[in-house]
Amino acid sequence: MFQLLLAIIYLAFISLGLPDALLGAAWPVMYKELEVPVSYAGGIAMIIAVGTVISSLLSDRLTRGFGTGKVTAVSVFATAAALFGFSVSNSFWMLCLWAVPYGLGAGSVDASLNNYVALHYASRHMSWLHCMWGVGASLGPYIMGFALTGGYGWNAGYRLIAILQIVLTAVLLFSLPLWKGRMSDGDSKEKEDDSKPLSLRQIINIAGAKEVMVTFFCYCALEQTAGLWASSYLVMHKGIPSETAAGFAAWFYVGITVGRALSGFLTMKLNDTQMIRLGQGIILAGISVLFLPFGMTTSFLGLVLIGLGCAPVYPCIIHSTPEHFGSDRSQAVIGVQMASAYVGTCLMPPLFGLIANHISVALFPVYLLLILVLMAVMHEMLLKRCGEAH
Repeated sequence: MFQLLLAIIYLAFISLGLPDALLGAAWPVMYKELEVPVSYAGGIAMIIAVGTVISSLLSDRLTRGFGTGKVTAVSVFATAAALFGFSVSNSFWMLCLWAVPYGLGAGSVDASLNNYVALHYASRHMSWLHCMWGVGASLGPYIMGFALTGGYGWNAGYRLIAILQIVLTAVLLFSLPLWKGRMSDGDSKEKEDDSKPLSLRQIINIAGAKEVMVTFFCYCALEQTAGLWASSYLVMHKGIPSETAAGFAAWFYVGITVGRALSGFLTMKLNDTQMIRLGQGIILAGISVLFLPFGMTTSFLGLVLIGLGCAPVYPCIIHSTPEHFGSDRSQAVIGVQMASAYVGTCLMPPLFGLIANHISVALFPVYLLLILVLMAVMHEMLLKRCGEAH
C-alpha cells in the first residue's frame, strides 16, 4: 500500500506540471483568435498567481481540517474544471474568470503534497517527484503542440489536459483510504490535538521563517528569470540566432529535470543542507561561465549548469522544513514558502524586463548573481536561526 500511494503521488506531481506551460505554448495562437494584445497573457498569469498565493496561505487550515488526500483530490478537480473552462472559452474575460479556480487549485495541492512528502518520504523521493513535475511541464506544451499542428485548435489542447486531470481526480478519490493509513506524528496532531491553524503573523514570527521565505523567494525569482530571459539575453547580447537561442533556453529546463533525477541518488550520500549548498555552487559556476566573452558553446554550458544547480535547491529546502520547524508546523511554513515562491515568480522576472528595456539586457548574469548571493546568505542565516531555536 505504501508503494501504491507513492506511485499515486508521483502521478499527481506529473499532473501538477502538465498545465504550467500551456498558456505560454498556446498564447501566440490564442491572442489572435481572441483579438486582444499579446501582453494580456500577463493578466491571466497574474490572476492565476494571486489565486495560488491565497490557497498556499490557506493550506495549513485546509489540510488540518480535511487531510492531505481530500485537499489534493478537490484541488486537482478544481484545476481540471478550470482547464475545461479554458477549453470552452471564447473571450478574454472568460479566461480571467476560469483563472481563479485554476490558481486556487494549484496552490493547495502544491503545498499539501509537498508537506506530505517531506513528512513521510526520504529526500530522494522529493527530488524525483519534482523531476516528475518537470516531465509534466514538458508534456503539456507537447500535447498543446499536437492539438495545434493537428488542426484541432488550442481549445482541444486544454480539453485533453482537463480530461487527464479528471482521470487523476478519480484515482485520488479511490486512493483516499491509503492516505488515512499513512499517518505520521505530524498528521496525527492535525486530527487529535487541540492546536489551531497558525495565523500568518504567528508563522512569520517563528525562528527562521523570514529567512526561509526570502530563500524561497530568491530561488523561484532566479529560476523564472533565467527561464524567461535567457533566450533574449543570448540573442540581444551574445548575438546568437533566435532559433538557436530558443533551443539553448530549453536546455536550462532539461538541466533542472535531469539534475533532479540525479539529485535523488546524491541525497543517499548528502543531506539536504549539503545538497542546497552544492546546487548554489553549481549555479554560481554557470553564471560565471555566462560572463565569459566566448561563443555559443560557453553560453550553452552556462545555462545547463544553472539548470543543474537549480535542481536540488527547491526540493531540498522543502524536504528540510519539518526538520527545521517541526512536523506540527511544517504545513503552515511550507504554505508560506509556496506563497513567497509565487511572489518571487511574479515580481522578479518583470523587474528584469524593465532593467533590460531601460538599461541593458547584458545585466542578465549580474541580476542572477545578486539573487543567488541573497539566497545563499539567507539560507545560511536560516540554518543559524533554526540551530539556535533547537
